Amino acid sequence: MMIPVNYTDFTYTLENKAPDKIWPEGLQAMWFDAKGDWQKSHAIAQDLNTPLGSLIHGYLHRKEGDEFNAGFWYRQAGVSYPQVSLEEELQEIVEEILT
Repeated sequence: MMIPVNYTDFTYTLENKAPDKIWPEGLQAMWFDAKGDWQKSHAIAQDLNTPLGSLIHGYLHRKEGDEFNAGFWYRQAGVSYPQVSLEEELQEIVEEILT
């Protein structure tokens, strides 16, 4: 399986059992989240010591309803707390990774 070219291609990969191991870790984390495996996504994001890892970490804690923790991770990523839906944020993060 190749790395998706865009968000639409990414959504098609959700039919698979797992993301390709050649994918960047951030994309794998977002794939697991999109498949409903918050724990696996979080485990990957927790080990990504980059602004992207912090962004994904913030998104995941926002998704679980922990605004305080999410805010910390968004600040670590250098971004403002999102005003978009979680679905829109997922797409934005995936598209950022793919560019």
